Amino acid sequence: MGARTLKIPEEIVNALRIPPDDVEEELYKELAIALYQRGMLSSAKASALCGLTRLQFEDLLGKRKVLRHYGDAELEEDLKYARRSQ
Repeated sequence: MGARTLKIPEEIVNALRIPPDDVEEELYKELAIALYQRGMLSSAKASALCGLTRLQFEDLLGKRKVLRHYGDAELEEDLKYARRSQ
């Protein structure tokens, strides 16, 4: 499956209180946080979605006071990542 494109109407983009140069980056962060909060993405996948490292994403979650989920699936992802990094 390839990448998907979300179409956001220009009137919505213009209504955002975000500098025009930061719109795409900020929308990716918002989407990643929302999907993570709802349990639809792990922190690893959410950080990849918004182009942040895991540490940067965890920092962003902390700044937003988002509760972390950490279960068996996240542990397994972390272990796989640790094994690849050796």
